[in-house]
Amino acid sequence: MTRPYAEVIGDPIAHSKSPLIHNFWLAKLGIDAEYRACHVRPEELADYFTRRRRDAEWRGCNVTIPHKVRVLEYADEIESIAAEIGAANCMVPRDGELIALNTDHAGVGAAVRCAVSLVCLIGSGGAARSVFPPLDVLCAYDYRVLARDPAKAAAAFDDLPYEFTYFTFDQAEEAMRDADCVINASPLGMTGQPPMPQPVLDALGALGPQPLVFDMVYAPLETELLKAARALGIETSDGLTMLIGQAKFAFNHFFGVFPDEEHDAELRELLTA
Repeated sequence: MTRPYAEVIGDPIAHSKSPLIHNFWLAKLGIDAEYRACHVRPEELADYFTRRRRDAEWRGCNVTIPHKVRVLEYADEIESIAAEIGAANCMVPRDGELIALNTDHAGVGAAVRCAVSLVCLIGSGGAARSVFPPLDVLCAYDYRVLARDPAKAAAAFDDLPYEFTYFTFDQAEEAMRDADCVINASPLGMTGQPPMPQPVLDALGALGPQPLVFDMVYAPLETELLKAARALGIETSDGLTMLIGQAKFAFNHFFGVFPDEEHDAELRELLTA
């Protein structure tokens, strides 16, 4: 007998902590359903969504790298925040249609709670675009983007109404000078991915007074970027803060219940065990 289920899709996917998080909440809330991880390569996306549309027990999926932009092609409707960001981290069936959503911005809002103005952003993919709605509320107006290919990053952000200056990793010190927030929205430093370039780590000392360094990577939780920031006494926010924050909204879309905060400490302990 099958049960309702949701899942996370990506390539790779073995690192994902989403099944642990969602199944934790399902157990706490006594919901008879399950949450899985599904390895989907880019060339398999069309077939994946064709099959899931026909599955009455499927409640939707979270989307991780490298699919957050591509999945928009398979949506019947793109909700406003996902359209603004230009990427989705959540696909949900609704009334026979497939809806593209983005809850990453809620996770960013949970991780960055202080007012910011000058932001150094590492990366230019779908995850990077999720920072703009919540940081707009926090009055960010100046973005310096660190990217392996600044021209490619500029093309990715060409439609956004913000001030951008683009830098290579070798120009990291210039990019970080007097910035009050650094956000890594790239896979650099993640298990199985290239490390954060040394010039970026060395440039953290150029940040302005009382900065925040936020790394979206959560595997490993203690990234080299966060380790270097903490060694300098800089306030940090790790990827679990964002992961749990966005997951609550996704869980509500999948299962119709919003997990409250009473189990957050237990969940974080489980995730870091």
